[in-house]
Amino acid sequence: MSAIVEQQSPLMRVGFIGLGSQGGPMARRIIGAGYPVTLWARRPATLEPFADTSAKGSGSPAELAAASDLVCVCVVSDADVEEVLAGEHGVLAGLPRKGGGEVGGVVAVHSTIHPDTCRRLADMAAAAGARLVDAPVSGGGPAAAEGRLLVMAGGDAETVEYCRPVFATYADPVVHLGPVGSGQLTKLLNNVLFTANLATAASTLALGQALDIDPRRLADVIAHGSGSSFALGRISAAGGTLDRIASVAGPLLRKDVRLVADLADAVNAQAGTVMTAADDALSLMHHPR
Repeated sequence: MSAIVEQQSPLMRVGFIGLGSQGGPMARRIIGAGYPVTLWARRPATLEPFADTSAKGSGSPAELAAASDLVCVCVVSDADVEEVLAGEHGVLAGLPRKGGGEVGGVVAVHSTIHPDTCRRLADMAAAAGARLVDAPVSGGGPAAAEGRLLVMAGGDAETVEYCRPVFATYADPVVHLGPVGSGQLTKLLNNVLFTANLATAASTLALGQALDIDPRRLADVIAHGSGSSFALGRISAAGGTLDRIASVAGPLLRKDVRLVADLADAVNAQAGTVMTAADDALSLMHHPR
């Protein structure tokens, strides 16, 4: 049995960075499952909600990494991920190192970022005697709290399996999609389709209103029919239009749509209808690509 599998046990030490609306519930699920957990946050106030748990704080990402077998990162942007992992006193500076081909530590990037960023950081991790998987998530804070996030994992199969017991504390399913970067590509495609669905759902409700059908009732009916979608549910909960969610969702979805557009252009792939509809949604949210 390989060294990385032999390390796997219920007492795997887990570090978690990124305790926001989604990362916070994820960290709580890991703690609740009995794993020894170390936390780090830029702002000490972010750690206060965990004062009643067994989790320990750390002075830097490197200090957290030195106390961890697996480090989960759930921050916002490519720049944030790079700073936390490769910056001064970053995770890669503190991960345990082993000789003889043994792997010292593993990093799981739960953030949604460019696949190339993950591939570059994976190379840096390998040079430091560690491994990295990209493992973006979908579902939001409520799904994390209930243990039903979706994890889209990219990396070698052995490392993904090593991480799976921890991922399973907050996610079901956990899907391995291929090498590093595959998880990010899948998440980005998911987000483009979600963005496109926002446009089609919002325009359908607006058309219904123009035809004297109450948008809320129309949304309730469609939710029980073949036209239902997750996007429709979000719009319905926000009052039937994109107005309430535009300020938060618009910038994030614009980032993801831009990334997919760039990736498609790089290989001369035709994005097709999904990109047209996604652009319509961004325009409706006043965050055009």
